[in-house]
Amino acid sequence: MKILIANESHFKYATIISDTITESAKVRGTGIAKRTPEYIQKRLQNGNAVIALDGDKFAGFCYIEVWGHEKFVANSGLIVHPDYRNQGLAKEIKNRIFQLSREKFPNAKIFGITTGLAVMKMNYELGYKPVTFSELTDDPEFWKGCQTCKNFDVLTRTEQKMCLCTGMLYDPESKTKTEEKSKPNRKGFERLKSIKESLFLKKNSK
Repeated sequence: MKILIANESHFKYATIISDTITESAKVRGTGIAKRTPEYIQKRLQNGNAVIALDGDKFAGFCYIEVWGHEKFVANSGLIVHPDYRNQGLAKEIKNRIFQLSREKFPNAKIFGITTGLAVMKMNYELGYKPVTFSELTDDPEFWKGCQTCKNFDVLTRTEQKMCLCTGMLYDPESKTKTEEKSKPNRKGFERLKSIKESLFLKKNSK
């Protein structure tokens, strides 16, 4: 298994990446924004994405998006093909895209929004903290990306202040960096997990 910085030679994987993201959203029943093959190709060609390959077979993917004149970057579209799940690959991809983000944009704040508890845990371990949406980029183009998510109506009703997703942020200027920690903030993650599970139960009971 190799995790590579993507380029134009990987265009042939754009469709399967797009389809895997779409199918994952259906299976999970959670908010995952759709990404077209054309959208994926743009991320593959600028050196801001990583792709996991088992020989020539697609295994996983994640990409970087840059916002606010490089003040913010987001690690988005993390996906693992069903054939390679439950093997720790998502964490390896997440670590590699985080490393690439720090190398290319060392002064940028790295953020993400997610409903996935597994992703939240990985973010905690990398040094992210949960934040309000007001602390994330205000670039309207970023929030347009949420329009294909099934929970977009929640975001619009709250005037972009909250949703079922949790906003998480890594600030390179923060004193509490990952490398200075002896262990992840487990209590904080468990508290956040409890809150998110409660929100999902309320939504699904309607």
